[in-house]
Amino acid sequence: MTRISLLLLVAVMGSAMAIVHTQYEARRLYTALHRALAESRQLESDHKRLQVERRAQATPLRIEALARDQLHMRMATPAITQWVTEDGQAVAMPVPEVVPTPARTAR
Repeated sequence: MTRISLLLLVAVMGSAMAIVHTQYEARRLYTALHRALAESRQLESDHKRLQVERRAQATPLRIEALARDQLHMRMATPAITQWVTEDGQAVAMPVPEVVPTPARTAR
């Protein structure tokens, strides 16, 4: 009888320890899940903010202003354009004359 009682006591203690460990693991995983969800929300927020920032930085007017001011570039005009032929020779194209068109009247 004592042997069976001792065996049952060990089984109950082992079962209790397994339950405690399982509850601890569940709480740890629950906390890790909520941290990951919070980080995910933060990353989504950062991603949206960076997309807005990228769109603001990539406007054509801003790029043109940066090219003109910082890189000292200028718009290509027919007067400064040179065409390269297949044999590698640079050819300056004649500047076409601008013929004024008569202004249309609004009806």
